[in-house]
Amino acid sequence: MYKVLIIDDEEPLREAIRILGDWKGLGVDEVLEATDGKMGLEMIANHSIDLVMVDMKMPGMSGAELLQVLEQDYPDLPAIVISGYNDFEYTRQAIRSKVVDYLLKPINRLDLNAALRKAVDLLEARRVRESEFINRNITLNMSLPKLKEKMYLSIIDRSFRSQTNEAFLPLIGADDPDNRFAVVVLRMLNMEKVRKARFHSDVDLLHFAVGNMLNEIAGEYFQAFSFASPKLDRELILILTMKGAYQEDIAYRSLHQMNKALAALQDLLGIVAVAGIGSPCESIMEIASSYETAKAAINGIDLLKLKGYFVANTVMKSVNESYPVTGRIQMFRAALESGNTAGAKSILSEELRKWGSADSFTIGEADQSLARFIILMNDMSLELGVPRDKLPLMEEHPVRFMGLSDDFASYDQFSKLLEDSLHFYLEQLRLTLSANRPFEIGDIKAYIDNRYYEDIKISMFADKYFLSREYIMKLFKQQFGCGIHEYVQRIRMDKAKELLDDPSLKIQDISEMLGYKDKNYFSKAFRNYFSISPTEYRTAGKEG
Repeated sequence: MYKVLIIDDEEPLREAIRILGDWKGLGVDEVLEATDGKMGLEMIANHSIDLVMVDMKMPGMSGAELLQVLEQDYPDLPAIVISGYNDFEYTRQAIRSKVVDYLLKPINRLDLNAALRKAVDLLEARRVRESEFINRNITLNMSLPKLKEKMYLSIIDRSFRSQTNEAFLPLIGADDPDNRFAVVVLRMLNMEKVRKARFHSDVDLLHFAVGNMLNEIAGEYFQAFSFASPKLDRELILILTMKGAYQEDIAYRSLHQMNKALAALQDLLGIVAVAGIGSPCESIMEIASSYETAKAAINGIDLLKLKGYFVANTVMKSVNESYPVTGRIQMFRAALESGNTAGAKSILSEELRKWGSADSFTIGEADQSLARFIILMNDMSLELGVPRDKLPLMEEHPVRFMGLSDDFASYDQFSKLLEDSLHFYLEQLRLTLSANRPFEIGDIKAYIDNRYYEDIKISMFADKYFLSREYIMKLFKQQFGCGIHEYVQRIRMDKAKELLDDPSLKIQDISEMLGYKDKNYFSKAFRNYFSISPTEYRTAGKEG
């Protein structure tokens, strides 16, 4: 839509133009008026005017003078001249000012709308050209960073072909022999938390904000270019380029700038991050090695000692092969198959305590242990019948598939992540087993009848059948008229009387056969139940 300004001191003419103009058909949504040249200039300065209609003869500033000002200050503003004088001087100024058309009074509808159509066509053509120009620039500005990113990544993964991409090498400074390079890998340890809290869960927006900060801070000494890692969205890759510098200078400056950048990320965005600085190199083709040392530096950071942000410029510790529930996989599998969730949790807790009490436990070992644990649990869950669509088998972010955050900035957070992951799999097993295996409360009674001498706890049935303690206790009492503990006591006492009738058995032996800790504990339980001690019961039996 367009905005037109009529500049004329004669109100009847302004009114006639308003009436005769086909404004709606021309796409004009607003027609403004000014009574003289000075007022017209003020309105042009304060409104987004697309087209002016100028009367050549006005008091004060004439139309010719106004056109001269417009030609100098608003060269792209189209004008239509209106005059009652067929004067050569006016026409010459109009031609010089490149007006769209020159109308003589009195104005008629046909000529007016023809002139307006010519002006609107000019505006539309200009807008199309401007739009194409803007789109070309947007495309160029967007494509250049993507092209640079693609080139850097191809060098890093060693798939770059020099002959094919030779024309683009100047874009990344590869044509200057004085340039020196280094790769920095930054890992956001609490990315999920920050992404949801401050960026409306938009990871691209988060990458953009972090990348801008890295480029700006590193740019004090380097040419800096950052982009998201295609392998891990919580990591960014930063390419540092420094002209004519010694490798020692790059190492010192990069360490200083990355400490500054990580402090700013934590202060301004609440991001806790670690960074690994790769070895400086003289050729752009060597940044693959720089990237690998940067990744190794991050992977070697000790999670047990990590507090807040940290920058590593050397590989502090190589990553050892670390397997989840090492050496105890069969025990873990047996616990899951039998429904012993407490046992499975205990095995994992023991491993976590072992790792946490070691001399070190690195970020790389944590990543590896988590990945292997998920593979192990996927395999076991499939074998136990959990449907494939309930498991993160081929997911890029398996932890997020479970509804969990894969953030961890400390060993305690890592431990909690593994425990929560185990809970997810146990819940899938519970749902699967409860759907495939009908529960009979009589099974619990039969178990007690046959194994009354064991240390029987309700939690073992809750874990086995994936049901709550409260539900099992309520169902048992409804079916058999007493609670589980009461029933265990009844079975033991009935068996105790049977055993006491055998004079060859000592009371100590009987207490052990019934599962009691010692003779005194059994005697007290027997007296509480029958109001008589085992010895008194045996004596009374002899007398009878």
